[in-house]
Amino acid sequence: MLKSIIGKKVGMTQVFDDKGNLIPVTVVEAGPCVVTNVRTAEKDGYSAVQLAFRDVKAKNLNKSQVGLFKKNDLPLKKILKEFRVTDVADVTVGQEIKADVFKAGDYVDVCAVTKGKGYAGVIKRHNFGMQPTTHGQSDRTRARGSSGGQGPQKVLKGMKMSGHLGGEYVTIQRLLVVKIDVEKNVLLIKGAVPAVKTGTLIISSTLKKIPGVREIKVKAKK
Repeated sequence: MLKSIIGKKVGMTQVFDDKGNLIPVTVVEAGPCVVTNVRTAEKDGYSAVQLAFRDVKAKNLNKSQVGLFKKNDLPLKKILKEFRVTDVADVTVGQEIKADVFKAGDYVDVCAVTKGKGYAGVIKRHNFGMQPTTHGQSDRTRARGSSGGQGPQKVLKGMKMSGHLGGEYVTIQRLLVVKIDVEKNVLLIKGAVPAVKTGTLIISSTLKKIPGVREIKVKAKK
């Protein structure tokens, strides 16, 4: 069963639970997405479903992308994403996938590109500590210090330095779905998620262990 969807980050707000506790949530417009392709193990070697999201004009797509949608008589979409699944028996090309694939209480993983923050120093980028300001030193407080030892006499690969901050594809795991509005295709997800407002989010059922659910391990008989 497909437990994934493509969404758009709307912004953040807050809701209250039954006990009056305040919960910060991210508002996500989840779908509707259109199934543009279904891959099967017999034909392609693996099972997957390709979803499309966000309406777009033909001039903003290349010929191969336009041909993909016209071939199946589907509306043009901007975002295409393929999701691996174990079973594709209940999915067909042209089917709409909406926010009701999830329900309140589910845990999800959210993938997106983080906000780009331009060039940043090591204090902001890597959380370095500042250098002392004693003994007349006044212009090196935010510098990174030494780039390496005297042994190899070169900068080692992976050295933390200043550079571009943000703009990376990251995944936030095991976020709680607080509420769902099926009519508006809106998910309220607890906490913050990456991406700018109107940014694209890839939402899937979590891969981590769900809190409160105990796994029972059965030993194999010898």
